[in-house]
Amino acid sequence: MVTRVRTARLEDAGIVSAVAAETFEMACPPSTAPAAIAAFIAENLSDARFAGYLSDPERSVILADVDGEIAGYTMLIGGEPTDQAVAAAVAGRPTVELSKCYVRENFHGFGVASALMTASIEGAERSGAASVWLGVNQQNARAIRFYEKSGFRKVGVKQFLVGDELHDDFVFERALALPAPSSE
Repeated sequence: MVTRVRTARLEDAGIVSAVAAETFEMACPPSTAPAAIAAFIAENLSDARFAGYLSDPERSVILADVDGEIAGYTMLIGGEPTDQAVAAAVAGRPTVELSKCYVRENFHGFGVASALMTASIEGAERSGAASVWLGVNQQNARAIRFYEKSGFRKVGVKQFLVGDELHDDFVFERALALPAPSSE
């Protein structure tokens, strides 16, 4: 299996939306109501929303392709955190949010998440950010282990709305390598 990572283009909105809809439920606690998941997907992960995300200069969507099939994606969002709990917890500025990091279930265990994480960290570093942060559901033990293995540390808590359900998330942050000073 050959994994390639690339930045998504506007014409990828439909496939990213489909992968997002397929993978979002895996990040939710088992008790999350199907109606709440469906509402979140309809509101935040539609083709139209991804077209908007891909047109936004503050966002970057990164795709992992395995032998010609989209296996997963991440989304980076630049700018100051809008959530007060996150803004208080995250120390590094400027910062970038790793808003989404999802791999389709049939590609788990093949290094796709690691390839996406590497590309995401590199993208955040190129943007000049001092840190990257993310929110992860407190019950998502698999994702928490992966983020810790990827150099993230828990720095706070926040809430996340899925449909009409309020979920508890941990806030994780990873400091980024600062660019070498210019010799000019």
